[in-house]
Amino acid sequence: MADKPPYVTAYGNITKALNKIAEAATPPRFTQDFLATKLDLKGGSPKPVIPFLKRSGFIGSDGVPTDLYKRFRNPGQRGAAAKEALKAAYSTLYEVNQYIHDASEKDLRGVVVQVTGLDADAPSVKAIVGSFKALKEFASFDEQAPSEEEEGEEEQAKPDDGEKAPRVVLKRGLGLSYTINLNLPATSDITVFDAIFKSLKEHLLK
Repeated sequence: MADKPPYVTAYGNITKALNKIAEAATPPRFTQDFLATKLDLKGGSPKPVIPFLKRSGFIGSDGVPTDLYKRFRNPGQRGAAAKEALKAAYSTLYEVNQYIHDASEKDLRGVVVQVTGLDADAPSVKAIVGSFKALKEFASFDEQAPSEEEEGEEEQAKPDDGEKAPRVVLKRGLGLSYTINLNLPATSDITVFDAIFKSLKEHLLK
């Protein structure tokens, strides 16, 4: 089956390889020699790690590490990169259940059996489940949105646009309020201001 989910029979090597990838310098090409020498994963059982990394999008078909590989090596991007790799490698599982990463092992196994057509007791079903879980351990699915309180703080922090004109707010007994904008004349004669406020008092503040 062309779209059969990828797996490594000795899926513990996925965990080992990804841990060492995070530490080792990015190679020009990810080869068996790099796997054995730089990542210290020798022998035959780790060899399927390379096809697995290709299916996951960490390295290209030519063995060149991708941008996803480089993002995974960044601690701040590791969880998001692993999530992207998980969804790429196991797209057929996600087509059945978009939250397959939160499913129980029993339900995960059931979806694997569903998409592959394999017998539930087939060794490759166990390997697919184990490989999925190994990669999922590095993935982060936490998506934090700014809280309402934080958004409110941002709005309060915004400066006022322009300066407001001087205002006189007059309150009446019924709980009503009026706002009067005064355009005062350019004068230094205090009697002019006295006359203005006396008029306000007589006609509006009764």
